[in-house]
Amino acid sequence: MDPNPIGFQQHDHAHCVQDAVAAAAEMCARSGLHFTPVRKRALEILLEEHRALGAYDVLRRLSEEGFGAQPPVAYRALDFLTKHGLAHKIERLNAFIACAHPGELHTPAFLICTTCNAVAEAETDPTRSMMGEIAARTGFRIDRAVLEAEGTCPNCLEKDAR
Repeated sequence: MDPNPIGFQQHDHAHCVQDAVAAAAEMCARSGLHFTPVRKRALEILLEEHRALGAYDVLRRLSEEGFGAQPPVAYRALDFLTKHGLAHKIERLNAFIACAHPGELHTPAFLICTTCNAVAEAETDPTRSMMGEIAARTGFRIDRAVLEAEGTCPNCLEKDAR
């Protein structure tokens, strides 16, 4: 797995979206999950930007495209995507982002740029961190950890340096 955070580097974005949606469809087919048009479109919406989107942002886009205007439309799609590892909820922002490593068992860390709102997903291992050491000393088993850091991304730092 690539240790570099996904979200701040330049890449072929159209290719990125296309590959991620194809992988999601394949994973759903293998698992017997229904990758409905609204779920697919919700994932595409999250993939189109490398920043977290609130449920109402996703709902607005879905509604504009004829998928329905009621909040459950977006919440059900986002719940499906997060439940099956295709998206993550950014707790600090109460928003969602497409998973950079769908189908892989991993513990993500999120780097949130407070200047441009980009979000990058990086890898972490809570069992090998200070939190993991504290948990081990106290006899606590970590089942889920959410690590989010706010700061300035390399792109915004570069703009500030000019």
